[in-house]
Amino acid sequence: MEIFLQQLVNGLVVGSVYALVALGYTMVYGILGLINFAHGDLVMVGAMTALQTMLFLMGAAPGMSPLAMLTLSLAVAIPVCMLLGYTMERLAYRRLRNAPRLAPLITAIGMSFLLQTIAMILWGRNYHTFPQLISTVPLQPVAGVFVTPIQVTIVVGSALIMAALIVLVTKTRLGRAMRATAENHRVAALMGVDTNLIIALTFVIDAALAAVAGVMYASNYGIAHYGMGFMPGLKAFTAAVLGGIGNLGGAMLGGIVLGLVESFGAGYIEHMTFGLLNSSYQDIFAFIILGLVLIFRPTGLLGERVSDRA
Repeated sequence: MEIFLQQLVNGLVVGSVYALVALGYTMVYGILGLINFAHGDLVMVGAMTALQTMLFLMGAAPGMSPLAMLTLSLAVAIPVCMLLGYTMERLAYRRLRNAPRLAPLITAIGMSFLLQTIAMILWGRNYHTFPQLISTVPLQPVAGVFVTPIQVTIVVGSALIMAALIVLVTKTRLGRAMRATAENHRVAALMGVDTNLIIALTFVIDAALAAVAGVMYASNYGIAHYGMGFMPGLKAFTAAVLGGIGNLGGAMLGGIVLGLVESFGAGYIEHMTFGLLNSSYQDIFAFIILGLVLIFRPTGLLGERVSDRA
């Protein structure tokens, strides 16, 4: 039971990060019908930018409190990612809105490789130690389960961000415009919605989510690397498909479910395979789920609410 509860906590933590990243995939798909495979690399850019800011602050103001340093790092990483997200939409995707769907998909993959290459040039190939500004020392165990302050911060922070996003999309004028654009951007434009602005703002919001998720991911594992966004991005895409891509609630549910499945799989894979595999093979569960969902329920757990475009 202790192992079960511990894996449950671990699954919720990593699932919260997957859910944040999956929201970026599903929002862009809902607006444009585009799978932005470069979104995972914005997670990396957010983490690496925050790391660079932290290293600078450690040298310039060594007495600064960890909370202030983390806040300033996020204050730098989020605008950088937002600017990058806007630039990607403006230069790489806007001209391809009416192109065959294969063209923007290939462009998104190319943007992913471009961001990784630029990051490799800027920060090198080596793994970097990410400062542990929030304690990773476990709190007092409850029922034999160890929880660290950084894990609590990730789960609570992700829940608050996801709740704020739901309010933004469902209760605000911007959210109404986003839903109208997702339904039919041509009709929305005729009704006075600036669809170019709404699409650009969607990319900007997604990039901000990716920056926060990158800092959370790097803080949890204590490392940052130019290629760190690829696997979380791929798993978040799986989470979005699992929940129903184009559905915000589905992306959140898919992220949590995928995190739990991956965590429980890592904890019990040796028993399930009679010692043939170990926890280092935990990534296979994400792709097994992706295959099963695409075969048996392509619309995902909550279905797709985005109407087909002519």
